[in-house]
Amino acid sequence: MKTKLMSCLFCVGVGLVPSMASSMNEEVQTLIVHQSNKRALSGIVTDATTNEPLIGVSILIKGTQVGTVTDVDGKFILDVSQNDVLEFSYIGYKSQTLAVEGKTILNVLMTPDNEMLDEVVVVGYGSMKKSDLTGAVVSANIKDFEKAPNTNILQSLQGTIPGLNVGQITSAGATPEVSIRGKNTLSGNKNVLIVLDGIIYNSSLASINPNDIESVDVLKDASATAVYGAQAANGVLLITTKRGKSGKTKVDFSTAYTTSSPTKNLRPMNRQEYLDFTREFWYDEAYLGPDYKTPNPNFDLASKLPDAVMLDTNSPDGIVPYDTNWWEEGTSNASMWENKLSLSGGTDAMSYLISYANTSQKGFMLNDEFKRNSIRINLDVKPFNWLKTGVQAFGSFVNKDGAEPDIWDLVTQNPLCRIYDDEGKIIPYPFNTLDTNPFMLSDVDDRERHNYFFANIYAEVQLPIKGLTYRFNFGNNYRIDEHYQASEYGASLNGEAYKQHTEYYDWTFDNIVNYNGEFGDHSIAATFLYGASERKQNYTEAKSQKFSRLSLGVNSLELGKDQFASSDAWSEALLYQMFRLNYKYKNKYLLTATVRRDGFSGFAENNKSAVFPSVALGWILSEEKWFKISWIDQLKVRGGWGISGNQTSRYKSLAKVKTEPGYVFGDGGATETVQQIEAMGNGDLKWEKTEGFNVGLDFSLFKNRLTGSLELYNTTTHDLLYDMVIPTITGFSNVSSNIGKIRNKGVELTITSRNFVLPDFEWTTTFNISANRNEIKSLLGRDDDGDGYEDDLVSSNLFIGESTSAIYDYQIDGIWQLNDDIPNGYHPGNYRVVDTDENGKIDVNDRVILGYKDPAYRFGIMNKFRWRDLTFSFFINSVQGGKNGYMQKNSETLNRGNANDLRWNRISELATDYWSPNNPNATYARSIAAPAIAGTNYQQRSFVRLQDVTLGYNLPKTWMRVVGIDNINIYMSGKNLLTFTKWKGWDPEAGSGYYGLPVMKSFTFGLNITL
Repeated sequence: MKTKLMSCLFCVGVGLVPSMASSMNEEVQTLIVHQSNKRALSGIVTDATTNEPLIGVSILIKGTQVGTVTDVDGKFILDVSQNDVLEFSYIGYKSQTLAVEGKTILNVLMTPDNEMLDEVVVVGYGSMKKSDLTGAVVSANIKDFEKAPNTNILQSLQGTIPGLNVGQITSAGATPEVSIRGKNTLSGNKNVLIVLDGIIYNSSLASINPNDIESVDVLKDASATAVYGAQAANGVLLITTKRGKSGKTKVDFSTAYTTSSPTKNLRPMNRQEYLDFTREFWYDEAYLGPDYKTPNPNFDLASKLPDAVMLDTNSPDGIVPYDTNWWEEGTSNASMWENKLSLSGGTDAMSYLISYANTSQKGFMLNDEFKRNSIRINLDVKPFNWLKTGVQAFGSFVNKDGAEPDIWDLVTQNPLCRIYDDEGKIIPYPFNTLDTNPFMLSDVDDRERHNYFFANIYAEVQLPIKGLTYRFNFGNNYRIDEHYQASEYGASLNGEAYKQHTEYYDWTFDNIVNYNGEFGDHSIAATFLYGASERKQNYTEAKSQKFSRLSLGVNSLELGKDQFASSDAWSEALLYQMFRLNYKYKNKYLLTATVRRDGFSGFAENNKSAVFPSVALGWILSEEKWFKISWIDQLKVRGGWGISGNQTSRYKSLAKVKTEPGYVFGDGGATETVQQIEAMGNGDLKWEKTEGFNVGLDFSLFKNRLTGSLELYNTTTHDLLYDMVIPTITGFSNVSSNIGKIRNKGVELTITSRNFVLPDFEWTTTFNISANRNEIKSLLGRDDDGDGYEDDLVSSNLFIGESTSAIYDYQIDGIWQLNDDIPNGYHPGNYRVVDTDENGKIDVNDRVILGYKDPAYRFGIMNKFRWRDLTFSFFINSVQGGKNGYMQKNSETLNRGNANDLRWNRISELATDYWSPNNPNATYARSIAAPAIAGTNYQQRSFVRLQDVTLGYNLPKTWMRVVGIDNINIYMSGKNLLTFTKWKGWDPEAGSGYYGLPVMKSFTFGLNITL
């Protein structure tokens, strides 16, 4: 109060705008009067149903930060004025606003509110209250990550939902990998289905401005995904964009700047480190035996360098003096600049949202840039009480101009070699070998653009029968991809240029009839869908090679001596019907039944369509009269069964034709191309079908202070799509078939705890954990419990009774040392391969299942704090491998017989971890010769990551009112700040060892303004 008073007096004193000063003066007088009419108000706050006192109820004087909380007896006392209005709020209860009106005693009854459990969740072709759900449907928490430097909405979902697995990205504007509840297929479609504003979206999520998204709902089990039938075996993400609301125009503006650097500071070796590395490679000559630790004064290091370009007879040591930093030339700290503006508002008859966003991101690699401009218009119009219509439309324009140098060549190029010659021109082959200069790829004229256009037009009619509506959605998705490039280094340094142009278009037309009705204790909601969709794409490339001059680049392809043209096109169509019935009795017994029929042009002649049914039941135990457990507010048990499908690629069932050089007629004649069938057609190829059971438990405890859900699921995918190899004597090499069965099971748990809820301080914690296992039940034969036979596909690492991610390889047990009893064919520094069958020799029969690429479990923890106008949150994400899970190849085997092992540079951390007599406890193998069977080193990728941290401050409302602003929020956020792992190399989540791209840690500074 004093701060507000002083602020107002200061404004008046310095002579601000007269009208403003007058307004301030009136406010000061009001404050003074308010202070002079204070008196004590007391009372008790109790539960309206149990009449028990409520502890910790928040009581605030409206429009101020002045307030109190109830004590252990539900009592409170507060100094108020006659005209004050009090706001009562408590977790799990409906908030109340009561006027003082001269009272000195005010007793309040608060009514329990299950609104948190009754939030509306999008379920596909409609929405439902969360309390009415019978399937595994989860709403993502995207609000807490809106200040993170995420160019893609999937980045805001990492680790936040159990069962939803989102990977990392390592380049600007990239889209991370995403999966739901593990792997259900071998060679079928593995993509999660994306539905944007009710329309299946087949373009990149990098095209969508995350700030435009209102909610993301995840359909995980078969009973929930069955509404999308043949396309939903891998789960569904339902993305809903923001809409305008009735009221005054609201203007939101935000701006943020981000700077990023790798989570781990690695670099290749410099000149001296490379020379030391080479010395250790020749340990048996560089050092004196028998322990090879004493330097040999007669050792000539220059004579051991593999290429003449590394030698200089004029140098004292015979080695060129160069110390080229290829890494510094090809990388830099990354950054991002974002600006977003939106206007929304409307009336009861019309509401609107218009938004614009500009994102400019620079990645870690040279020329790795992503620029996006997007504009959205969402319009809803209600011209009559019986009609609603509108459009959700956006255009997104992505610029990814510029080509990056190859990361492998950037790491392995030697510091003793130069990038440029004396005239400043790139040296194409610095080693004078086939190893190329990485900057040949980046020193080009490169133009890459992606233009996205999306519009969903809808209309909803209230039919004459009460509760019956008809709605149509007409979705249009159009994309133009262009990639133009001209390189003087292409075509073996003779110059090359090309233009690639792709157009993609799809349309979807859905007819939806909904009915909602209540009859006493009975409630019915029915949905009928009849829809169709068509997708098509055209691709054209024009390319020329061997240019005498490339100054006009892609704009004069006719100047190239050799000219080529190629094109491609495809189309596919779908037709589908769906019926869903939701039934509720006495608000405690729930039923959801769905059946969908899909037809797809890409399937075989004899299996163009399939039917996908599901049924789920729910029981809200806490609504039963006999259920009298005071600390349980809500308890619901649910279970469901269903079948969803997985369609194959569009031409999989047909015989495929390949084109290749065939015959030459006469000496010096031109080569004629031939066409021949390479894959046999299969007229009986059918859909994969995933049958699943899901059991769930939703709960709310201790006056809604503790809420959560538990899920158990078990799914089986039948008729796996797989390309079977067949004898070439048939005239074919393979045929697409339906074989085998995969079983998937898991458990998921989410708990949210509201630890403290006080007027000035709040603290909430959300924890989630999930585990998933899959198992191959059969492959070429019948089920493993049938009368047929089972065959492992060893060449594909597929084994009956094992996970699809099983690692089948040789087991290693350290590295052979100088004084070991080393078997024939092995040398000091080789991996020690275990003779697992103990037959005295190392052969293919020694391979075993070493572990699994899939993790044992995942967990995430979000903590949020608020102290007055200051907010702070941090999110921890973790993936754990357990005993032998989440393993990945991370292996190096060097030997002197390979010139490249001597020539190539390496990451300095890696170079110090190769074996030598001076480094006997190394991780990686290095020896004078290679064994017949080298073995492979696998490492666990388990990690715990401080993934997101945000600190924000809302400027006081009293300040904002002075200048007519609703809110100003300033914030700082950090991403991927700390990672705890034993994985060697770059980030464990990327899983690329030392030769991939790094994951970035970021710091963001931002400002949000609402008018």
